Amino acid sequence: MRKLVLYILITTVSFAQKIKTGAENYVAYLPLLKGKSVGIVTNQTGIMEDKTHLVDFLASKKIKIKTVFAPEHGFRGTADAGEHVSDETDAKTGLSITSLYGKNNKPTPEQLKDIDIMVFDLQDVGTRLYTYVSTMHRIMEACAENNVPLIVLDRPNPNIAIVDGPVLDIAFQSGIGMHPTPLLHGMTLGEEAKMINGQKWLKNGVQCKLTVIPCLNYNRKMTYSLPVRPSPNLPNDQSVNLYVSLCLFEGTNVSMGRGTEKQFQIYGSPYLPKSDFAFTPKPNFGDKDPLYNGVECNGEDLSSIPRINRLEIKWLIKAYQTTSDKSKFFDKRKFSIRAGNEKLQQQIEAGISEEEIRKGWQQGLKNFKKMRAPYLIYR
Repeated sequence: MRKLVLYILITTVSFAQKIKTGAENYVAYLPLLKGKSVGIVTNQTGIMEDKTHLVDFLASKKIKIKTVFAPEHGFRGTADAGEHVSDETDAKTGLSITSLYGKNNKPTPEQLKDIDIMVFDLQDVGTRLYTYVSTMHRIMEACAENNVPLIVLDRPNPNIAIVDGPVLDIAFQSGIGMHPTPLLHGMTLGEEAKMINGQKWLKNGVQCKLTVIPCLNYNRKMTYSLPVRPSPNLPNDQSVNLYVSLCLFEGTNVSMGRGTEKQFQIYGSPYLPKSDFAFTPKPNFGDKDPLYNGVECNGEDLSSIPRINRLEIKWLIKAYQTTSDKSKFFDKRKFSIRAGNEKLQQQIEAGISEEEIRKGWQQGLKNFKKMRAPYLIYR
């Protein structure tokens, strides 16, 4: 009897600690969808604990789904980064798929005409560079303008403990940086949605009728391993953790491993000195035409390093200092958009130390943390 009681206690504690996503917190949102015509913004990440897709789950509950809106990489998550995604009919469900990545990045009044309520369910990775937050911003704006309520089904941020990097200068606003947040903001999409609404960042200061369905049993100290790739070039936890630090290389002549099986876990280029590590990019699932296709790149393998807890710029500085042609290293426009300012490139070119560069971020980070505080859901 004593062993049985102990077993029940252990399993109860384990169950209580298991993270449940907003999608799994369905008792909170199913009543809001009953009898409504529903639009859904989702992709391959919109799954339940048992790997059932949200769309299939809602269909099983007799929820009327009118349209699925797909972000970058498409509904099934197979399109290359930056590749335009076309409207289509999903072969599995027969549902109409409307692309929000290409010519049409925001639902039109016509597309929202017969939708009573919108549901948003995407897995983010905690950086302003990831386009899913831009998609959410535009969805919120369209819903506000057309008086359509929005439900955001929240999901954990795998980098939630990290708040670091320069805060975006709005002069460099783009689809990979719409808000004055640092590169790593430490917020879930649900928290960001509340902040976008509260700070009146939508066009003309409009606010949408927003409901955030929170994750259960979740706090800011927890780690979270993504059950599926959030996009084609983020295959595992290591790539998700290193993503934003290596994504800065997209504004340089350095590859961060697209066209290999270690995307965002390695970096290199033909302009870097020979070392113990080299790789040759080739077309694959994540990139049909990778940078330096078929050309050997010298660099560094980071796939086995311990998890990082900040934005790392040491690899960027090292690459610049050792490249054979510094004049070709930076693409000023691309790099500034990703960094969120022109200053970081200027500092690296001037040989400013990493420590000094980091000091310059601190006041912006302090101000940001104060601004975001009212919108945090998890403690």
